[in-house]
Parts: sequence; structure tokens; C-alpha cells
Amino acid sequence: MQLQSLSSHTINSPQISKTLTPSVSKSDPTLLLPDPLLLKILAELPDSQSKPNSLVCKRWLNLQGRLVRSLKLLDWHFLESGRLVFRFPNLTHVDLVSGCLVSPRNSGILLSHRVVSVHIGSTFSKTWKVCEDSLLPAEVIDMGLNVLASGCPNLRKLAVIGASEVGLLNVAEECSTLQELELHKCGDDALRSIAACTNLQVLKLVGNVDGFFSSMLSDIGLTILARGCKRLVTLELHGCEGSFDGIKAIGQCCLMLEELTICDHRMDSGWLAGLSYCENLKTLKFQSCKGIDPSPGPDEYLGCCPALQRLHLQKCQLRDKNSLRALFMLCGAVREMVFQDCWGLDNDMFIFASTCRRVEFLSLDGCSLLTTEGLASVILSWKELRRLRVVSCKNIKDSEISPSLSTLFSVFKELKWRPDTKSLLPSSLVGTGMGKKGGKFFKRM
Repeated sequence: MQLQSLSSHTINSPQISKTLTPSVSKSDPTLLLPDPLLLKILAELPDSQSKPNSLVCKRWLNLQGRLVRSLKLLDWHFLESGRLVFRFPNLTHVDLVSGCLVSPRNSGILLSHRVVSVHIGSTFSKTWKVCEDSLLPAEVIDMGLNVLASGCPNLRKLAVIGASEVGLLNVAEECSTLQELELHKCGDDALRSIAACTNLQVLKLVGNVDGFFSSMLSDIGLTILARGCKRLVTLELHGCEGSFDGIKAIGQCCLMLEELTICDHRMDSGWLAGLSYCENLKTLKFQSCKGIDPSPGPDEYLGCCPALQRLHLQKCQLRDKNSLRALFMLCGAVREMVFQDCWGLDNDMFIFASTCRRVEFLSLDGCSLLTTEGLASVILSWKELRRLRVVSCKNIKDSEISPSLSTLFSVFKELKWRPDTKSLLPSSLVGTGMGKKGGKFFKRM
């Protein structure tokens, strides 16, 4: 229609000038909306529209940045220059671990671990600690933490590697709402500043990761942590050293602690008895541990965790009878027991679980040494067992199920029975008529 008007009017016509210069409200009606109202509209749009919306104009780019709450930093200069806090002022969850590591550009080699991943070059580290070779200096990391803390005071979750006491203290003072903290390569000195985090509830400490980095995290740091963070609810210790004294201090001071995860620990002998001081502990997890406790000590000193409800063991070596027996004695009140890909869990080791009389749920996944007889000898003594899960346990056979075990299965509220691939096929084809001889489908003419 505008082309038709051009052909029928002269260039100097006032009607043409009106058509070519429309009002601001007609070209962009959103300019009439205040920022708070437009923010509410953008917040209601799906996440898939966030990137296209930020490309509309500079105003929408800035408003879209205010809606971002979680971010994983890859370029440290983006934080150091101040552009991160200017672009995303309302961040609450920030992961700085990858940004603290200087990786070679265009590297196609990714060295990955459960807790950290890093791109490396073709020349491998001579010290066999790749993260320490590519880690930024502690002073640089502290400066970045200062910029982040001053620009994002509403921070609630932070993950960082190689930070010192100075940088963490700035975060604790500026970010009073910080609730979750994940520290990699942290020593005893760095934990002094955590005491200033008055609202800290979830803490993950990664002291040592083989092939990546190492740091000293001993009873001194655990005691400092216990006295400063008394409101902890969840604590994860990865590759940490320590002994009975450090675990005891955590149990005595952190009265609100409900979940404790021990991963690949380097604890001294006798540390297991310290768990009895965690009177309100409800969940205890062991992950990738080469052993539980080589010398747990006499039974009378072990004690128990009266409030414990869940015991999880994942990818642990359960080859020591004394340590596993002591663990089950300590967890006598547990109601949920999970074993996943644990080495050494045979009939002689699993029989110690019969001391836990109140188990209601049992999960066995990847326990290839345990047999049907060993399973039956334990679960038949558990009078409160109502849920059972058996997956990928090749020595547990369907043909070896006794009548008493079959009767027990009939009263379960939940039963997942897939000990091997042969059991998987019939259970998935029940009622279909398949899995039998082919005479039903291929009749003779």
C-alpha cells in the first residue's frame, strides 16, 4: 500500500512524510512499558525464547540479563573486567571452577572426573596434577571473587577452585544470603573464612582428586569448619584427610547436620566411631572409597547413629570384614540400604547387614558376587522389609528362589527383580505371549 501511495503522490506530499516517519509508539509499542512490567512479561516466556529476545534491542538485552539466575563461567576475563556483574546483576548460582582453569585454545582433549573436568594439551603434566598446572594464581581468583561479591550480593550458591582465605572472606561479608558453597583444592587455612558465612547450609569440600590436584584438609580444618558453620545441614567431604577428632567435632558442633557424604577419603584408623556424635544424622553416603575403616576399634566404643534412616554405598571396596561389620553396627537403626557397584560384597560380607533389623527398603545394583542364598539369609530375618530392588546381580538366580523367599516377595509393596538379562526378558514380556516357541505365530500350512 505504501508503494501505491508513492506512485500516486509526489515526494514532497505531507501524507508521504507521515507514512515514512511513523510515531515511536507504532514502531515499538514496548517502549511505552516500564521496565518492571516488561520484565514480568519476559519472565513468563519459555526459556527457549531467552536468546532470541536478547537480540531484539539493547534494552531487551539488559532486561533479559536481569532474569538470569544461574551461570557457569568459562572465561575469567569476563568476570575480572566487570562485564559479568553488569550483564547479569541478579545472579544467585555461579560456578567458577572451569573459569579458574586456563585451558589451551581449541583443545580436543577433555580430561574428566566426577567433580571436575579440564581441557588439556598434547603435552601431559609432569607432576600428574593437571589442574595445578593450569590453575590461575590465588591472588587473581581472589580479585575475581571480590568483583563477584560486590556486584551480586544476593548470591546463594558458589563453586570455586583454588581460592584463598582473603577471597572467601570477601564473599562471606558481602553475600549474607549464601547458602551453598563448593570449594575445590581447599586447605585448612581457607576454611577460616567460612565461619563468616552465617547462613551456610550446604557445603562440599574437595581436598584431593588423583591426577588433578591435592591440598591439605585435616582435623584442624574440620574443627575450624565445625565451630564456624553450626547451621550446616548437608556436608560432603571428597578426598579429605582427618581422624576421629575431626568427625567428632563436626558431630558435636553441627547439630543440624542431616546428610553426610564421604567420598574417596584418606581418614586415619578409628575415624568411624566419630559418626556416633552426629545424633541428628539421617543420611550417610559412601562413594568411591577404597575402604571404610581399616581399624574401627572395639565394639563398645563405636556407638550408634540413632536418627539414621538411609545408608548408601556406591562404588566402594567392601573387602574388610571388620570395617563393614562396624559400619552396620553403627547404622543399626537404618531403614533404607543401597548398594551400587560395590566390589567385594559377597555372602560372607553381606551377612553382617542382618544386624540392621529395621530395614524397609533394600537396593542391590551391580553386586555380582552375592548369591541367592546370601540374599535370602539376610532379608528373611528383616521383618519390616517391604521394598526390594535387585538389578544386575548375575549370581542371583530365579531358579534358586525358595518357597519362603517367594512368599516374602508376594507381600512386598514394591519389587524390582532384574538380577540378570535372562530375568529381564520374561518380566518385560509378561502377558504378551512372546518369548515362547514360535508355533503360535508360525503355523504350518
